[in-house]
Amino acid sequence: MSTLHLIRHGQAGLRDDYDRLSPLGQEQARCLAQWFLKEGITFDRLITGGLRRQKETAAIVAGAMAASGAAAPEIEEDPRWSEFDLDQVYAGIAPRIAAEDAAFRAQYEELLARMRSGEDGIHRQWTPADTMVVRAWIEGRYPFEGESWPAFLDRVHSALAAAVQSPARRTAVFTSATPVAISVASLFGSRAPMHIMRLAGAAVNTNVTILDTRGGDAALACFNAFPHLAEPRLRTLR
Repeated sequence: MSTLHLIRHGQAGLRDDYDRLSPLGQEQARCLAQWFLKEGITFDRLITGGLRRQKETAAIVAGAMAASGAAAPEIEEDPRWSEFDLDQVYAGIAPRIAAEDAAFRAQYEELLARMRSGEDGIHRQWTPADTMVVRAWIEGRYPFEGESWPAFLDRVHSALAAAVQSPARRTAVFTSATPVAISVASLFGSRAPMHIMRLAGAAVNTNVTILDTRGGDAALACFNAFPHLAEPRLRTLR
């Protein structure tokens, strides 16, 4: 039997500069690396999605393991493990909702104003406006030139299938909340957005989800584990 460790990236940056690790996100990644070393966990294969925050998390973990003398294979990049592009979804859909819904328009304008002001903490919040935009995207309610929800699901499913079929004994994939949620839901035969988004909403930064794999099949061993985050201040969701 082999294992597939799906790891969410560390806390990211501010909303208008999100695709990078915050200082706390870097600390979370170092804590994860030290926990792997303490537990004697090494990897035969390291994979990261194509986003900067995913790659930075992978690099911190791999660097710490290599510095300790533990095995640290070269990091492979597979963009299929990238998160969906929330900025692109917003740009394509939010103006359409705002034109039809005065309450949403007020929330959207407030959000834009907070981003312009550089208000601290905006990256730690999921707003009602976010929910409305993502729901509209998932439901395909407006024409959208970017990646669709079904295409996103198919992309992640193909990445998961490739990782599960890998001959490596122990693989780590550094990805994001929704790809992990899609992967877990698929083990139970679900593509339901409600199941996926509720799983994603529970995901702590740098949590570890483990799948046991054998013969091209996968089974859930644990979900959203974060024993390396001993202090409450380290447990973030955004």
